[in-house]
Amino acid sequence: MKVRELGSFIRNQRVSERLSLRGLSALAGVSIPYLSQVERGLRRPSAEILQAIAKALRISAETLYVQAGILDAHPVPDVAGAIMGDPTITERQKQALVQIYEAFREEAEVKRSKLDGRAKSKAARSPHPAPLRPPVTTSRKEV
Repeated sequence: MKVRELGSFIRNQRVSERLSLRGLSALAGVSIPYLSQVERGLRRPSAEILQAIAKALRISAETLYVQAGILDAHPVPDVAGAIMGDPTITERQKQALVQIYEAFREEAEVKRSKLDGRAKSKAARSPHPAPLRPPVTTSRKEV
C-alpha cells in the first residue's frame, strides 16, 4: 500500500473541495487525529474508512482503493486500436477519429494538471485549513 501517496491524494481532494480537516472528519465519521495521520501517511486506513472518506469527498471509493493499492487501476482501453481495426470506415475517417480522440485526451490531461496545480498552490499559500462549508439553510416565506 502506498500510504504516503494515498494520504497526499486525500489531502489534495479535501483542499480542492474546500473542506477543513474538521469538516472532512465530521462528514466521514473519522476522528480528526486519525484523519490527520492518514493524510500524513502515518496510518493505513481500512477499506471501510476509505469508503467513508470517499463518500465525504464525493468521489468513488474505487478511486481511493486504487490509490491505496487495494485495487488495480483499469487499463486504458485501446480506443485507437479499435478504431483502426474497424473495417467499416475509411482510412481517412479512422485517422480523423484517432486525432479527435487524442485531442480530447490531451485536453483532459491539461485540465487535470491545472486542477492539481491549483490545489497544491492553495495548500502551499495558506497555513490554515480551508474553512468549513456554510450550512445549508432553507427559508420559508410567510404568507
